[in-house]
Formats: sequence, C-alpha cells, structure tokens
Amino acid sequence: MRPARLLIALVLGLTAVSVVLIVSVHDSARPLAILWGVLVVVALGDLLTSVGRRNIAIRIDAPANGFNGMSVPFAAHIAARRGVLPRRIEPRLTLDKGLEATWDAPAVLPPKTREVTLETPIQLTERGEKAISNLALKYASRLGLFDIILNWRLERTITVLPNINPILSGDIHTRMLPLMDGMKDMNLRGEGSELHQLREFVPGMDPRSIDWKRSARMRSLTSRETRAERNHQIILCVDSGHLMGERVGKLLKLDHAINAALALTWAGGLGGDSVGFYSFSSQPQHFIPPRPGRAAFGRVQVTCADLHYDAAETNHTLGLSHLNGKLSRRSLVVIFSDFVDSVTAELLIENLAVMTRQHLVLYVAMRDPALQDTARPGELSMDAISRSVSAAQVLQERQAVLDRLQRLGVLCLDTDPGSLTSALISRYIDIKAQELI
Repeated sequence: MRPARLLIALVLGLTAVSVVLIVSVHDSARPLAILWGVLVVVALGDLLTSVGRRNIAIRIDAPANGFNGMSVPFAAHIAARRGVLPRRIEPRLTLDKGLEATWDAPAVLPPKTREVTLETPIQLTERGEKAISNLALKYASRLGLFDIILNWRLERTITVLPNINPILSGDIHTRMLPLMDGMKDMNLRGEGSELHQLREFVPGMDPRSIDWKRSARMRSLTSRETRAERNHQIILCVDSGHLMGERVGKLLKLDHAINAALALTWAGGLGGDSVGFYSFSSQPQHFIPPRPGRAAFGRVQVTCADLHYDAAETNHTLGLSHLNGKLSRRSLVVIFSDFVDSVTAELLIENLAVMTRQHLVLYVAMRDPALQDTARPGELSMDAISRSVSAAQVLQERQAVLDRLQRLGVLCLDTDPGSLTSALISRYIDIKAQELI
C-alpha cells in the first residue's frame, strides 16, 4: 500500500492551508486539528472499506513447458469472496530471465464485477527451467486515496525446450515424402545409384536406363529403376562459443542452430540415415555416435536442451580435429558456427579444408538482419553513412570467406535465422537426391 496522488495533493494542500492559518490567525490550533483529524478519519475509512487481500482469491493457469522462441498463454483468475472487485486492476508478473510478459494496459472492469480472468502471452526466449515467482495486483482504494499493492507467491515453473514445432506440425514429414517409401518415391527414380526395381522398357523411357545384360538374357528390353541411396551418416556439429551467444531477433544464434539441428535429425531419420551430434567451444563437449532412424532424435533433443553458449572463444582447431578423429566413415558433417571477419576465420577455413578430404562438409552461417539494415541506411547523415560503410565492409569480408570455403569444396548455407530450418531441409534433400555423400 502507498499513498495515491490524490492523498498527496490533499496533504500538500492542507499543509499550505495550515501555514496560512498559523501566520494569519492567532489561535489556529483547534481548526487545524479538526482539518487534519477529518483527513485521517477519511483515510482510515477509505482503507477499511476497500477490497483487501483476504477478500481476493487467485487461481493461475500456465503450461508446464513450451518451445523456445514461441509464446505460451498465462491466465490469472481473480474472484472476490465478498462484494465486488475494484474497477481498475493493474497486474504485474515477476519472471526469470528468459521469460517476457507485459500487459498492454490496466484492466478496466464493468461495475459490480465479482470475477475476472486476466490473460497475457509469455514469450520464451531462453532454454531451461524458468520460474514465475510472483504476481502483483495494483488497484486504487474505494476513495482513491491509496494505491493498494498485493503480492502472491506463485512458485510456477515453465520448462523451455528447443523448438520442434516444424516436426510436430508435420511440415518436415511432408517435405521428406520424396525420399520416403510410398507414392512420392517415384520422383527420384533414375537419379540415384541404389537399384529399386527392374521393369519392361517402353517407348518414352530414358534409353540410358536399359540393362543390356538382363535384356540379352530375357530377350526383351529391360530397364533399371534406381533411387537415392540410403543409410548415410550425418553428424550435426554445433559451435557453442561466445559468438553463438549473439541474439538475432528473439533468439540466440545457438538456439536457432539447435532448432535447425533437431529438424534435420528428424528429417535424417525419415530419410533412412544415421544421425549423430557433436558440440564444441573452447573444448570438445558432447558427442553422440550416429544412430539409425528416429532413435537418435530423443538423445539429441535431451543433449540440446542442456546446451548453453560458452563465454570463451571457440577453438576450431581442437574441436574439429577431435571430431575428425572420431569419424571412420565418410559422412555429411553439418557445422553450425560463426566468425567475425576474414582474420578470425582463418583457423576455421584451414580445418574445414582438412575435413573435406574425407567428408562432405556443409557449413551453416546465419545472417544478421540488423547488420544488413545498417548497410542500407534509410537516412542521409554522416553518422548513418559511416555506419553503413562499416557494415558493408563486414558483409563483404563475410562473403569473401564463404566464397573461399566454396572453392575448397565446402558446401555453404548462408540464410536468415527465420528461414534456416526450411533452407537446411531443402539443402539436405538436394544432397540426398544428387548423392553427394
């Protein structure tokens, strides 16, 4: 509880009147005592007739978990045990770092309201177990002399998980249909090296598909239908160094990488490949050996849920050489990492060049939309132009590094964080269809 502006104004006004009476009237003690007494009685009466904590019942509805980067609904059900609720209620939540919730405006209730539900979305911006610790309600007393603030300890937690919404929605499954058994499998016939079936050659088919030895035995033209080879090995390599702790949009770069890695893990399982996981920063961290099908998804999801960025600088030499020593079979190595300029990217380039001798490497980088907006200023001023020139130079060096990696045989995917998952799945489908592994 605290005095409202009305009470402060009354006190200041009564103080000014008291000073005038003391100066101008010889015997002013009695009228001053009456004035101040009336104010005290009115204030006490206001408190006694206002809605108190014992007269308010609170019930909270909040989910136990949610996906990083998404929002979850939060509802506070407020009811008056006796009488009615105040006309104007301003709620406020105390949340852990990584949770964000703001009510647009104080709730203005209709007259004689006994029960109301206040709702707001809670934005999830960091993975882990986050607490909703306190709910505060602020409303005016009956006469408006006080601001009454009541607090309830909630002790609610929300477990923020990596975002697998594209998997649950079926989007990944739909996009992987051409690589799966079924009707859509016909799309990739003739593009792979794995024999699918033999069938009689008919006019209109590709003459290169004719199996001449089989045709000689059968004494009729027989064609071979092939499809993309399966059972490849995919290693998802996530850099968790300090550069991946940069926030791009609502999420960190590390979170964008984890969400895309989980989507590719599920897609790899649907595509018949074995998927493994590896993370590193200044030191090698988690390594999950490749597993076939969807069995790898659960372990990768649990590992990613506890993965946080390191404040230390990434050691690409130690991290990538450690991974290279663990792989005995040619694999598709998808590396989620970042660099600042061409100088800091030298060690990254050297180690990727070594890895491409045995493996197919896909380097995934995320553009910063804020940096691209800075390079194209909307105003003409010296400060905007200088920042634009600096941003353009950074983007030029970044593109030079990616061009150099492509010349070394490294596949590069440079895209916005919002379209990272979609672009990565498309690139994986292209790699499978072209049998680059």
